[in-house]
Amino acid sequence: MFNIKKYNSLKSQIPSDVTIIAVSKTKPIEDLQEAYEIGVRDFGENYVQELVEKHEKLPKDIRWHFIGHLQSNKVKFIAPFVELIHGVDSEKLLNEINKQGKKINRKINCLLQVYIAKEETKFGMDEEELQQVIAVLPELEFVNICGLMGMASFTDNEQIIKSEFNYLQKLFQSTSRLGGLRGPSKQLPPWGTEGALSMGMSADYKTAIECGSNMIRIGSMLFGERNYNH
Repeated sequence: MFNIKKYNSLKSQIPSDVTIIAVSKTKPIEDLQEAYEIGVRDFGENYVQELVEKHEKLPKDIRWHFIGHLQSNKVKFIAPFVELIHGVDSEKLLNEINKQGKKINRKINCLLQVYIAKEETKFGMDEEELQQVIAVLPELEFVNICGLMGMASFTDNEQIIKSEFNYLQKLFQSTSRLGGLRGPSKQLPPWGTEGALSMGMSADYKTAIECGSNMIRIGSMLFGERNYNH
């Protein structure tokens, strides 16, 4: 069940330019429909097959965000409709997204995922890899890089989380200033007119916003705990 009261409370607490991605992975269609009916349009999914099934069954004005670890061989299934791919963590994946975009003549919005946590389980590029990818962006006609994404360490130590978010924000500012995240004549979507900095989840979104996030990924707070048997 979607928690309407918590969603309205969250919306009233955060700045108006921060986009809430309702992370709906493993949740049934009915819960998403309930959220849709009160005005939620940005939903985040982690699994390609689940995202495709939900896209087929739910209203077509939903903006679907793919927030999981995306395998190159699965890009073709979401390329025609995905609003934003959050976790682009390699040049290989970026090339595949561009290839699939070219096939259907569609520019695909992406965020470059930076590894900011002190955990082996997290994905993302380091700063050197990020600069290498930025260097090839002008060649990728069907990819529209809209900003950066990162996941902080899973810890109760707020200073660690804050330092990781601040690091990503500084990286975002420096690459945006240089125009590195935008190739020639590439347009940013309405939700990211200054570029999107996607960081912060249910446990750490307040810190993320303080550190400059303008896109937060909220799941358990809105939908309850996930079904890990999925």
